[in-house]
Amino acid sequence: MSSRRSAKVAQAILECVSSTILLELKDPRVKNVTVTGAEVSADLRSAKIRVSILGDEKTQALTLRGLESSRGFLQAKVAERLETRYTPVLKFVLDQGVKLSIETSAILRDLNLQPLTEEAHDAADESNVPDLDEESDTVQDGTPLPASPVDKPPPAPDGEVGPP
Repeated sequence: MSSRRSAKVAQAILECVSSTILLELKDPRVKNVTVTGAEVSADLRSAKIRVSILGDEKTQALTLRGLESSRGFLQAKVAERLETRYTPVLKFVLDQGVKLSIETSAILRDLNLQPLTEEAHDAADESNVPDLDEESDTVQDGTPLPASPVDKPPPAPDGEVGPP
């Protein structure tokens, strides 16, 4: 099977599952769920659905159990949409990416709000970038700079022994 077909099936499953969860699922345990991705096996017999769930760990576990118990209903909806020989068996996996990005942005926001102390400001000015000697290709402490790809001559074509 081509990876293009797998990608198209994964996209169709993602759309079908997310719309079914949003509009048709009546389980009270399943709420605040966002379907973030779908991966399909090469033989199209299983699919891993990544979901992001808002709330604490207890709420997330309860919602995952609700999704697992609704798996048959969701697979039936996927079967109607796909019209393939085999309906993929759905497996729901908690996606921590959204939660981690929210936590990271909160940390960055807190760091941005804190004023820069005098010592930290001086340390930022004295960065670890060495001063270059203008006249030679060395750093002021005498170590040579690595050659850049621009300084090197292009490789000789096959059969020739050096620059023309």
